Amino acid sequence: SKEPEKFCQWYEDEIRKAGGIDIQLLGIGGDGHWAFNEPGSSLSSRTRVEPLTKQTLDDNYESFYKKAEIKREQMPHFAITMGIGTILEARHALMIVNGKRKAKVVAKALEGPITSQITASAIQLHSGETTVVLDRDAASELKNIEH
Repeated sequence: SKEPEKFCQWYEDEIRKAGGIDIQLLGIGGDGHWAFNEPGSSLSSRTRVEPLTKQTLDDNYESFYKKAEIKREQMPHFAITMGIGTILEARHALMIVNGKRKAKVVAKALEGPITSQITASAIQLHSGETTVVLDRDAASELKNIEH
């Protein structure tokens, strides 16, 4: 979009017009970010343009751009993201995570304090139906479950 801030407001307006979000599908970034709500994002944030952290840029490069032979300097350094406040208004939050490399951050998000440094920890604030699906590797650092 040539006017990303206007797009963000339009997106929020469309969600309201539709009566809200029924199911919000989520993952978690290596640093605990949710959508592109990077560490330090407000837990009440709305859809907006967000600068990407070095870790997110590195992760995205390894996961997507390297295979496509796209140079780092050609990657976008900003993203449009739903805000945490927007996400938390969904009637059902469904977070799916796999892999050992996410185990520590999953434990921080689900069992640690709610903090803007691990924005996925905001899932603990979700007042609607919440489902978290983890493979054994992603769940391996959790203390409050049977392994």
